[in-house]
Amino acid sequence: MSTPRFPDSAAVFVISVAAELAGMHPQTLRQYDRLGLVSPHRTPGRGRRYSARDIEQLREVQRLSQEEGVNLAGIKRILELENEVHELRSRLAQVEEDRRRAGRPAATLRRRLFAAGPAGDIVSVPMGRPFSDPGTALVLWRPRS
Repeated sequence: MSTPRFPDSAAVFVISVAAELAGMHPQTLRQYDRLGLVSPHRTPGRGRRYSARDIEQLREVQRLSQEEGVNLAGIKRILELENEVHELRSRLAQVEEDRRRAGRPAATLRRRLFAAGPAGDIVSVPMGRPFSDPGTALVLWRPRS
């Protein structure tokens, strides 16, 4: 009989098992949860359940703290930024996939020009073609550094 496989995001580990897998004391996991560093899933009875992804994140918190000397506030910010980058990369991949399905190469996504339309809405202006609304000027704006 084979061992059942769970997705990395499946919250299956109770706090004592998660602490052992991460090489930490359960109280440390509770503290990290209170600080918002690693937030496990909750059961209806409010018990904590950790996923394999949570355990990897616990190990990363420990590494940043012990090996890199980063304080917990810095670690929290690092994790927030890493999660944001991950989310943005996922969104970009989805946009590129949508473009591919629509029959347009992803490179055209990077070569688009946008302008304010007559109603103040944002409109796409094809590159190399003049803006088709007569009496409307297109101005290039670059913020000052």
